[in-house]
Amino acid sequence: MSSNKTITQRWPSFELLPAEVRGLQVSERDSLIVSAIQVEGQWVILSRYGDNIWQLDGFTNSTPDSRRRVDFTHLPVQFQAVMKAVLYRFLQRGRGGMGRPRGSTLHKFLICSRPFLKYLETLNVGHLGAVTPITCMSYVEVCRAHRQTRRSKGKPLSAGGLWDRFSIVEALYELSQYTDDPIPQHPWPDTSALAMAGLTGSVSYRSQESKTRLMPDDVFCTLFERAYEQVQQGKALLDLRDALAAIAVRRNGQHPQTISMAKSRYLADLNLEGGMSAFNKSILDLRTACYVVLASTSGCRNHELANLQSGAHHRTEDDQGTCYHWIRSRSEKTDAGVHDWMIPEAAVRALRLMERWAEPYQAAIAAEVAVRRKLNPHDPEIPKAQQHRYSLFLGQSQGKSNQVRTLSTASWSTPLKAFAKDLGLDWALSTHQFRRKFANYVAHSRFGDLRYLREHFAHWTIDMSLGYAMDREWGQGFDIDLYNDIHSELEDIKLGVVDTWLSDIPLTGGYGHAIKRWQRDPSNLAIFKTHSAMVNSIAESTSIRSNGHAWCTADDNRCIGNTLERTRCSGCNNAVIGPSHAAIYRRLYDSLKGLLDCADIGEGGRQRVLRDLGRCREVLKQLGYDPETNAA
Repeated sequence: MSSNKTITQRWPSFELLPAEVRGLQVSERDSLIVSAIQVEGQWVILSRYGDNIWQLDGFTNSTPDSRRRVDFTHLPVQFQAVMKAVLYRFLQRGRGGMGRPRGSTLHKFLICSRPFLKYLETLNVGHLGAVTPITCMSYVEVCRAHRQTRRSKGKPLSAGGLWDRFSIVEALYELSQYTDDPIPQHPWPDTSALAMAGLTGSVSYRSQESKTRLMPDDVFCTLFERAYEQVQQGKALLDLRDALAAIAVRRNGQHPQTISMAKSRYLADLNLEGGMSAFNKSILDLRTACYVVLASTSGCRNHELANLQSGAHHRTEDDQGTCYHWIRSRSEKTDAGVHDWMIPEAAVRALRLMERWAEPYQAAIAAEVAVRRKLNPHDPEIPKAQQHRYSLFLGQSQGKSNQVRTLSTASWSTPLKAFAKDLGLDWALSTHQFRRKFANYVAHSRFGDLRYLREHFAHWTIDMSLGYAMDREWGQGFDIDLYNDIHSELEDIKLGVVDTWLSDIPLTGGYGHAIKRWQRDPSNLAIFKTHSAMVNSIAESTSIRSNGHAWCTADDNRCIGNTLERTRCSGCNNAVIGPSHAAIYRRLYDSLKGLLDCADIGEGGRQRVLRDLGRCREVLKQLGYDPETNAA
């Protein structure tokens, strides 16, 4: 932080500050304000240009302090001065055609610049003005040959990783033009960073963006089931926490070890094993369990959950008396602002529990602010602490005298992995997997799958109309990106279904027979250049949903085969029935045979049973199964 902590009465607009530092006297340049924060109505300078470390703003609450600053001392000495000029220009005006960057973008910019600057150092290039296109192309080859040493040890950089490195060189070229040490020529005049990373045309950056691994169903079900069990037991656990806190209040002034022993005796009297160590772990596990339930059922990103505060829940009711629950938080994704997410009652329970769980941690932040205000009313740490004052997912930092702050994304890694390990799950659990799993389950609910929280996921159908469930304030800020994620999962599911139809497996149902007839005509297949193109075309042009016992391609919901007379799908022109449905028809066939022995169903009932038996028998035979022997 700047040693000059002068309080400025008025924070100058960035438009009034110089756009670059060329031509400025050293003293004038070094005194330029880079960042400031408002404390008790007055501005306090955080960083000036002359500082070696710049404190930045524009971060989510879950961003750790180490990523809220840029440290120029980590760069080769010969490039530190010009990189300050480059970053200052970027901070004040952004790049061509773009707005001013967030603090996270500035931090990433400096991190991604470092490999290139260190490469220049190995070539004894002492300033940016000596960089040539040949230098830059040799850097490209070095990056392509690079092998990672951490998470993907031994593997080359991904296309996205290469693009990060190459695009920074382009940015340095552009921004250095506003410094006293510009790169003379475009790094690769005849191509681009995207092209060299292999991210143009049909393999664009967006299409090649790494997709989060989909958590397997067995892992998710085990994880969610255990998490919700802990949520259901959470009230009793927090009651116990309050009782232990009362012991500490009664023994105030005694030695900490004496108080700890009293608490341990209290737990022992309740026949709770493990003492305070086990109890403290269970409290932290409860926080993890609440996170799992909320992340699994809301579709929120990690930072959106981190931005949740006390009082985030609201409910609306439609004209039929159906109640909808919502949570409100701030999304930092592309300046999205405040969003509302629909949640089920299970998530409401977890949210209420977290509001109570967080109370002592929130009180610790309030106490910290009071102490800081007493020592220095203009301490810049005061507004920083206040940003976390009403957050829910809080934790203590032992390295900072048990300071309480919102948990960072990185700090969630350990408890989530430990939670999964305690359940015997061999899965590298991480925060970003829950959003995709949510989107995948919403998409599957549209296909009729029976899964956890089926009714909640059914509300999230893509074409749902929620206008009747909204009031003037809540339910208006939809997370459009989440809808896009769900669409993406729907497309993946449809492509998988159609790809299965066009394989060697037998199909029945009217539409199933039509597909196989169409597939047998070589002239139809010749229309498409590739099998993938054929699958994409059929998936895009066909309405597909699952009713559990068939795929239905009708574009309305009025068919009674989807509800009352399910065996009717066997002869419906809109139905596709494949081997994956065979088990359903086998069980249905066996159940119907048992009904024939019932003497009280009457002749009409008997005829209905015989009719449905015939439909099931025909489906199984066409799929290659003998309904009497259950053999293929």
